[in-house]
Amino acid sequence: KQWYQRRVAITAGKYDENCVLGGGLHVHQGIVYSTLLGFLKTEQKGEVKEISVERVNSDITLTALPKSNDIITCKVVSVNPRQVKVLILSVQGKRLPQHFRGIIKKEDIRAKEKDSVIVYKCYRPGDLVLARVISIGDAASYFLSTAENELGVVFSQSSEGVSMVPVSWCEMKCPQTNTMEYRKVAKVIAR
Repeated sequence: KQWYQRRVAITAGKYDENCVLGGGLHVHQGIVYSTLLGFLKTEQKGEVKEISVERVNSDITLTALPKSNDIITCKVVSVNPRQVKVLILSVQGKRLPQHFRGIIKKEDIRAKEKDSVIVYKCYRPGDLVLARVISIGDAASYFLSTAENELGVVFSQSSEGVSMVPVSWCEMKCPQTNTMEYRKVAKVIAR
C-alpha cells in the first residue's frame, strides 16, 4: 500500500475504460484527484478495475493541526527556570500521527501569582499535561498555557515508576512510598 499525505494527482491516461472510480476520487479536467487522506486501493471486480482511496483509521487525525484555543495533550520533554518544552500528542482528544513541539512559558503556567511560579514545582519530564494553544509561535513550536483550573498535569510517575495520585491542585502523592511531589495539577472534570 502507498501512503498519501497530501492531495495526489493520478493521470487519467494510466487507466483504460474498464476502470471505475470509487470513493475518495474525482475527475477534474481529465485528471483523477484524491479528495481523502489514506491508502490508494485497487480492486478487480470481474472485468472492471475499481480504484478508490481507503480512509485511514478514524481515531488518528491526520489533517488537524493544533490551532489557537484548542485543548491539547502533551508530554513534558524538558524543564528549565523560564519554560517547559513539550511534545504535543493529541488535539481535542484526537491522536496526531506526528508530534509537534510546544512551549509553556513561566508566565503561562498559572492564572494568579505568576511571579511566584517555580517551574520545577509545576512540571517534570515525562508528565502528561492538558494545555490550551495560545498561538502558533515561531516556526518550531506552539505557545501553550495551563493557566486554567482544568489544565495541568493529568498523569505523572514517581521516581519509583509508580503512577502518582493528585491530592491537591499543587501536589501529587506516590501511593507506594507516600512521597509528595509538587505539580500544577489539572482539575479533571468527568463528562
